Amino acid sequence: MASKSLVMDTASVRHAYRRWAPVYDYTFGKVAEAGRRHAVKIINTRKGRVLEVGVGTGLSLPCYGDHLTITGIDLSPEMLEKAQDKVTRQKLANVDGLHEMDASALAFPDESFDTVVAMYVMTVVPDPDKVMRELERVCAPGGEVILVNHFSQEDGVRGFFERKLAPFADLIGWHAVFEVDRVLICEDLRLAERRGMWPFGLFTMLRFVKEPGFGMAPQAAREMLSGAKARGRAAEPMRVRIKWSVGRGLVHARRLLDTNYWRSLYRRLQSQLAE
Repeated sequence: MASKSLVMDTASVRHAYRRWAPVYDYTFGKVAEAGRRHAVKIINTRKGRVLEVGVGTGLSLPCYGDHLTITGIDLSPEMLEKAQDKVTRQKLANVDGLHEMDASALAFPDESFDTVVAMYVMTVVPDPDKVMRELERVCAPGGEVILVNHFSQEDGVRGFFERKLAPFADLIGWHAVFEVDRVLICEDLRLAERRGMWPFGLFTMLRFVKEPGFGMAPQAAREMLSGAKARGRAAEPMRVRIKWSVGRGLVHARRLLDTNYWRSLYRRLQSQLAE
């Protein structure tokens, strides 16, 4: 179990970003600019409704295309006040609303947004697992979930300093030690792209596509194996057998639609006939 010094709660996050709000645009906002602009550039090629989780002071809002409808949420009222000021001063008509909201309990219906983006958020929130599940839930099938975040490394100079900073999460407002596996947990999100961001690869962009059922077969396999270990040679529960059968069917269907699979099969047949 993590020690108390390594755990941030909602009150700690609010307190940290109350301090950051007056200077955020001129400090961390500058450091994070490259990753933010790259993510928005990708989003601008898409259509429909966009949810920005952790909109902060609204630095990204003026960069979104007019063809998109933007909704922003943040836990910090001080940050949101500055974001709303940008919307008003720059007359950003495509911003549908800015809301004070907990990212781990989004007040939106399922499948509400075509694109969900969370930039520099996952190392801040107290419960990253819940946040990822919420991002997955509110994203429409075929939509995208985009993360830009710092992910720690185990060795090297950077890894050394990240471990030294870890006990001060409450003070600095983010987790210095945060592995990428913490966000690779959603069965319906397929990782489509992973790219290092400036400065010096300190941040990473992960782009997921929501494909319902994508992770069903691997999940069913894990449940089957864990169940077998617990029961020895006992029969599998009907629920696991059904999930495994459906998941296996989806995997086979995806393979039949894969042109690389058919090319490989054709080459094997040619080789056998030549022999």
